[in-house]
Amino acid sequence: MIIREATIADLEQIMDLEHRCFVNDAWSQEVMASEITAPHTYYIVCLEDGKVVGYAGLSKLEASEQADIQTIATDPSVRGRGFGKAMMNLLTSKAKELGAKEIFLEVRADNVVAQKLYAMFGYRRIGIRKNYYQPDNVDAFVMQTDITKEPVVIGIESSCDETGIGIVRGNTLLANVISSSMDQHAIFGGVVPEVAARAHLEALIPVLDEALDQANITLDEVDAIAVTNGPGLAGALMVGIAAAKALSVSTGKPIYAVNHLVGHVAADILANGKVETPTIALLVSGGHTSLLWVNDLLTDVTLLGETIDDAAGEAFDKVARVLGLKYPGGPEIDKAAATGSPAAIRFPRGLTLPKDMAEHKYDFSFSGLKTAVARHVELAESRNEEYSVADVAASFREAVVDVLVNKAIKACKEYGVNRLLLGGGVVANVRLRDYAAERCAAEGIDLRIPPFKLCTDNGAMIAVLGAQLIMSGASPSDLSFSAESTLDVRKVQS
Repeated sequence: MIIREATIADLEQIMDLEHRCFVNDAWSQEVMASEITAPHTYYIVCLEDGKVVGYAGLSKLEASEQADIQTIATDPSVRGRGFGKAMMNLLTSKAKELGAKEIFLEVRADNVVAQKLYAMFGYRRIGIRKNYYQPDNVDAFVMQTDITKEPVVIGIESSCDETGIGIVRGNTLLANVISSSMDQHAIFGGVVPEVAARAHLEALIPVLDEALDQANITLDEVDAIAVTNGPGLAGALMVGIAAAKALSVSTGKPIYAVNHLVGHVAADILANGKVETPTIALLVSGGHTSLLWVNDLLTDVTLLGETIDDAAGEAFDKVARVLGLKYPGGPEIDKAAATGSPAAIRFPRGLTLPKDMAEHKYDFSFSGLKTAVARHVELAESRNEEYSVADVAASFREAVVDVLVNKAIKACKEYGVNRLLLGGGVVANVRLRDYAAERCAAEGIDLRIPPFKLCTDNGAMIAVLGAQLIMSGASPSDLSFSAESTLDVRKVQS
């Protein structure tokens, strides 16, 4: 599906679809041409295989706070595939961009399918025009929606070992409560999926109650529920999804299933008011190491690269174990590295050789680095030689940070994007933050790092992503959605 602004060159295909969709109500070619080219209108076409299969138009006078959807149509052969929703989303976004506060439209009284679509976007009947559609003598229902209201949204995050409930009003953070089961996993030296799922079950209600108290609201004041449905641990995700669906059904509030990784990008809204796009986003955690190109937060997110084996946070945990440090490894290696030399040992930088860059330019690999550290330590111990834990920790950390930051900077330069956003729990690493700031300053790149409480897995980032979807006019998710442990980053909402 490709949606772009309509031009007069599309007129012939638009008119063909106009006559097939509206028959007796069809506009003339002259009227349609004037609508497409008028200075106060915005018309779009939806293409599949180069053919126009949908079109829609918006009217907005400069001095008015009102916009009107003039028409919307899809080819019968593609109906039910989301083309109409996609065009409605784009028209709503355009209306907001043009400064509209409300949108009006008319729909045939006998077109129940269209009325249901509009209701999904918050439209309500405010009037009727008798016998408006001629020559059929069919009434028109006048419908209206307010696009300025800031929704109150609860966000539920349970993709790994942290139970997060966040509450926002639009772009404003009201509450952010996190319960971590890290201590339960520490005895195993890593996250155990079944333990995580059971911990979510125990924590969800207390965390929800605390978040509502912190926000000083009741469930009745909430407009919608947002929940992570992937990527993440399947069992852990299912607990959060079950809770979100239960809340939605019991309260009658709409539900939005959203992408965990895109949520990390959305966290920047709570820190800076909005996500400046385009941006390159580097997300680094115990479960994910991903490099994204975000052209539009809700509609255009591309995965440039990711780890092909261990995530960076996982590598920190494993190396910490080799060095006899506690779990989680990130903070412990940071402490140990503080007195070590990052140049003491030249550990390998995974997937940075010319032969690797040809196929894995923006991918990451930390398994070889982890093995190199283990062999270094094993060799020293087999020879009864002392080795500096601080030097090994600092050199290992430098290798990780070097690859992460330089691949992100390379992406910024090659894609012509002068903005880099960091997210994920590993962003707490002091050297990562410092080196990213140093390299970005040298390259003239704007570095964005949300506060640490918004970098780790949290419900607030899920709530604010849900709020963006609502304010863009996106329809709620169907209750049939499920946990998707390998959810594609391009799928912002399920």
